[in-house]
Amino acid sequence: MSKATRATTMLAKAGVAFTVHTYAYDPDADSIGMQAAEALGESPARVLKTLMALVDGKPACVIVPSDHEVSMKRLAAAFGGKSAQMMKPAEAERVTGYKVGGISPFGQMRLVRTAIEEQALAHDLVYMNGGQRGLQVRLAPRDAMAVLKAIAAPLVA
Repeated sequence: MSKATRATTMLAKAGVAFTVHTYAYDPDADSIGMQAAEALGESPARVLKTLMALVDGKPACVIVPSDHEVSMKRLAAAFGGKSAQMMKPAEAERVTGYKVGGISPFGQMRLVRTAIEEQALAHDLVYMNGGQRGLQVRLAPRDAMAVLKAIAAPLVA
C-alpha cells in the first residue's frame, strides 16, 4: 500500500503536521469508520468518517465521528440550504476521484464545501481517511479545518 496519496501530498504541501496509519481494511464491514476505529484501537469519536452529500443539489463534504449519523436537516442548515441528501456512491467516486471506503476530504478532484462536526474540535488529534482504503492520517482537527476551508457545525442527529 502506498502511503503517498493525493491526500497526503496536499497535507504535506500545506505544511500540516500529520502521521500516517494503516490498518487491515474490511470491505464487508457494516461500518467502515467503526471498523477503522476498532482496527486502530481508537475511540470512534476520534476516527472521523468522510461522507459526500448534496445540499440543494450541490456537492458537499461532511466529516463526522464514525459512531454518529449525519442529520440531513442540520447539514442543510449548516450550508444555509433547504435540503440535503447523501450522494450516490458512483457520484461520490466521480466527484472526489477516490473509491468508496477510501474517500478523503483532502486532495479531492475538485474543491467542494466542507463541514466538520463541531464535537470533533474537542480532540487534540483525530483520524481521517488518507485517500486509500486502510489508510488514515492523524492530525489536529483545526489544522484539517484550515486546509479544507471547512466550517464547524452541529451535524449529527
